[in-house]
Amino acid sequence: MAASLQDIQRRIASTKKTRQITSAMQMVSTAKLSQIQRQGGSYHDYSDRLHDMVAHIAQANLANPAGTLLEQREVKKVGFLVITSDRGLVGGYNSILLKGLMSIIKERNLKPDQIEFLVVGSNGADFLKKRGYKLAYEYNNVADVPTFNGVRDIVTTVTEMYDNAVFDELTVVYNHFVTRISNEFRAEKMLPVTTDGMVDPNETTEYHAEYDVEPSAEAILQVILPQYAQSLVYGAILDAKTAEHAASSTAMSSATDNAKDIIDKLDLQFNRARQSAITTEITEITGGMAALE
Repeated sequence: MAASLQDIQRRIASTKKTRQITSAMQMVSTAKLSQIQRQGGSYHDYSDRLHDMVAHIAQANLANPAGTLLEQREVKKVGFLVITSDRGLVGGYNSILLKGLMSIIKERNLKPDQIEFLVVGSNGADFLKKRGYKLAYEYNNVADVPTFNGVRDIVTTVTEMYDNAVFDELTVVYNHFVTRISNEFRAEKMLPVTTDGMVDPNETTEYHAEYDVEPSAEAILQVILPQYAQSLVYGAILDAKTAEHAASSTAMSSATDNAKDIIDKLDLQFNRARQSAITTEITEITGGMAALE
């Protein structure tokens, strides 16, 4: 019984250490989540302004989209930018995303030679490699609070590969942050850039009254469209990282609560075992005294 008590005590001590670790990780993830949400606020201000500008200029150039990111090409190869995490301990964050990706490939009946994968995060890269897919681009260890300069290599590579016809359309697959306890799978077509929904047909605002364009709308569009596409990709990375921190915080909170429940059960088991040991000792002493009488 003594050995059993020692075993329970070791399990209690081990679980308490685990609880300390998961509790600390929860606090870290929560702090990162708050930080990236503040970062996201400034990005959305920039994105909204750029969106309005592209909407105005694109509407003026819709008649001749050739040579721009607005041009609709024959789709011979589909590009998927898959944004996963580098670390684990994020609950079902990666599994839900990768399951959704494979469902899209199956629904579209895409063959491996029709797909180009660009992967952010080692979890997604490892998953695809194990299934025999080749990666056209891989980027790991994105900062916990990514800045545009920090992920410039990713966003510029995406637009350059599209310009070089490595793929003819790009779908970005990631988890969208909804709340601190939930996120949702998203697969958004980002290239070629579409103006659908950019301008409300019932909107009375005259965009041309707000902008002076020099030297021409076409020339400006050649410059601003890549910036807009890159901002969309950066926004997806920022959103995915926000969802990742939220998933990590939730998973570590759940793990901490589970550790507490296990400790409570082990404490109860320990007390019962100790009481049983004491009762056994008392019984043995009483029996020994009765034998001496």
